[in-house]
Amino acid sequence: MPTLTDRLMTWVKGSAPAGKNRDRPDTPPPVKPRSGAVPAEYRPLHKYLDDRYANTVVLTFGEIEDLLGFTLPNPARLEHEWWANPEADRAPSAQSRSWTQASRTAKPNLQAQTVAFERESA
Repeated sequence: MPTLTDRLMTWVKGSAPAGKNRDRPDTPPPVKPRSGAVPAEYRPLHKYLDDRYANTVVLTFGEIEDLLGFTLPNPARLEHEWWANPEADRAPSAQSRSWTQASRTAKPNLQAQTVAFERESA
């Protein structure tokens, strides 16, 4: 049985938005100018969120772990602060870059083990 990640990747590959150039797969996508690099271990989450058109994307901890390929640390399951969005006077955490660089904020529901990633208003 295919994993959630396999199903998501199949869906993503088959649902390119109108206007994408499917005849030239060697053409790289445009680079979005943003400050602060997303750490390698959190890039799959960043890519998933960045590629979504919905204003709100809700993922379970299990779905996030499937995307990342590793188990979330205990603080992610127990502390709202782990999901904190960066403040102007503090450097962003490694994990928060995955959603902030996708122009989203994170709102965890620790009891339900879900996170709502909401698009930041322009």
